[in-house]
Amino acid sequence: MAGNIISFMVYLAPIPTFRRVYRKKSTEGFQSVPYVVALFSAMLWIYYAFIKTNTYLLITINSFGVVVETVYILMYLIYAPKQAKIYTAKMILLLNVGLFSSIVLCTLLIFKGSLRLKVLGWICVGFSVSVFAAPLSIIRLVIRTKSVEFMPFSLSFFLTLSAVVWFSFGLFSKDIYVALPNILGFAFGAVQMVLYIIYKDAKAPERLSEEKLGHIEGPNIGEKAIEISPV
Repeated sequence: MAGNIISFMVYLAPIPTFRRVYRKKSTEGFQSVPYVVALFSAMLWIYYAFIKTNTYLLITINSFGVVVETVYILMYLIYAPKQAKIYTAKMILLLNVGLFSSIVLCTLLIFKGSLRLKVLGWICVGFSVSVFAAPLSIIRLVIRTKSVEFMPFSLSFFLTLSAVVWFSFGLFSKDIYVALPNILGFAFGAVQMVLYIIYKDAKAPERLSEEKLGHIEGPNIGEKAIEISPV
């Protein structure tokens, strides 16, 4: 229950970001990738929970995550420039439709019984690790600009707390697939909070335009908020 409550707060952490997007009617330098990946991760954990059975806590929080991330992505598509909309649509088709469908079909058709759960569990671990590695881009940006404008402390704090709680849940329930990726989640969350303390009083650099951010950083790094699946 503690994990669900904290994860609930993590999913709602980007609300100020999208309130700003709505107010300015522009996505500015924000990127859709963290939200598309978070949606995929939530979908994957729901599937894992259904296969394992008796994991209602995983189902409830990730179902909420699917709804919230879908709303975020829809808002992004409304206010993003044409090129960003096309890129986001391609990501959704590739990841949330193509890859997810392939994983479901392969695990159902090829593997049976406990082996299916093991294979799916390690797939979840692999993608959760890649999701938790997403802050590397924002960490690099904070160090380079010496500004925490792009890294809200509340999100870093709740992500770290969430990683601790879900690691404990995985440990006590003897679910290695839930516990393992949250070790990395705690490490990255702790690094983000340390960086926030170091650079919180630094003067923010002159804001870059969305075009310049995209040109300098590439498609995944001009993010002003990083969303990570809380499980």
